[in-house]
Amino acid sequence: MATKNPIQFIHEVRAEVAKIVWPSRREVMLTTMMVFILAALTATFFSLVDIGIREGLKAVLSMLG
Repeated sequence: MATKNPIQFIHEVRAEVAKIVWPSRREVMLTTMMVFILAALTATFFSLVDIGIREGLKAVLSMLG
């Protein structure tokens, strides 16, 4: 790989950064809300699964002991 001139590198980096399309404030807010909602739903689901497994295990262990 050939070494590049630092000035040329900086120009190429600026050209690439200019191509970036940044999300709007509304898009960021909507995406953030969706992440929080999905995280809450996931936490609720796994909590219910945990409660179910715990109660099932308690029932099995109480039958054995």
